[in-house]
Amino acid sequence: MGFSQGLLVVLMSIHLGASQHFLRLRPSPSDTLPVPDLIEHPDPEYDPREQDLAERTLRKKLGSNFDPNFMSIGAPVLMNLSVQDAQLRVPGPMPNDIKKLDLSETPYGRRVKIGKKARRKFLQWLWTYTHCPVVYTWKDLGVRFWPRYIKEGNCFSERSCSFPEGMFCKPVKSITKTFLRWYCQGFLKQKYCTWIPVQYPVISECKCSC
Repeated sequence: MGFSQGLLVVLMSIHLGASQHFLRLRPSPSDTLPVPDLIEHPDPEYDPREQDLAERTLRKKLGSNFDPNFMSIGAPVLMNLSVQDAQLRVPGPMPNDIKKLDLSETPYGRRVKIGKKARRKFLQWLWTYTHCPVVYTWKDLGVRFWPRYIKEGNCFSERSCSFPEGMFCKPVKSITKTFLRWYCQGFLKQKYCTWIPVQYPVISECKCSC
């Protein structure tokens, strides 16, 4: 299942013939999330200089788009949410489609008796098993992005999320965060570089689906 709405992502292209370095911005289907790593031009001539990285100036340029919950200027302490913690943290109320399951009858029509306590425990187990948490990790975007680090979401995919097995956690919603991107035009010493705002999509919700 993919998203119908395209999001603006950053793709780097290198024109090998003319050795030109340029940035291409285009709508990209958000079912490709998380965003693949960019292939950057290796020449450090296209990196921002120390004076281009003045925090006060860049904070002013980014303005209210700076979100410390999803971005970091310096390398963050890597406290990534473990898979076990993510599975245990089942947020919000139990979905109605699970809450309303009829456990008093088998698929073959046989009636069974189940106590309220046993039913509640089984439904809670089922909700926990089929829940698809977003597991966040910090990603280094490189020196040509500011802030340099983004907290990126991923859908837990180490096992099937359905009972019986066959379905997996996939992204269904995303949010966008605005970063600054170091963008250069022209050739070597005659090139012009500046910071431009770009939107970076982040997975915000996952769902068990085919």
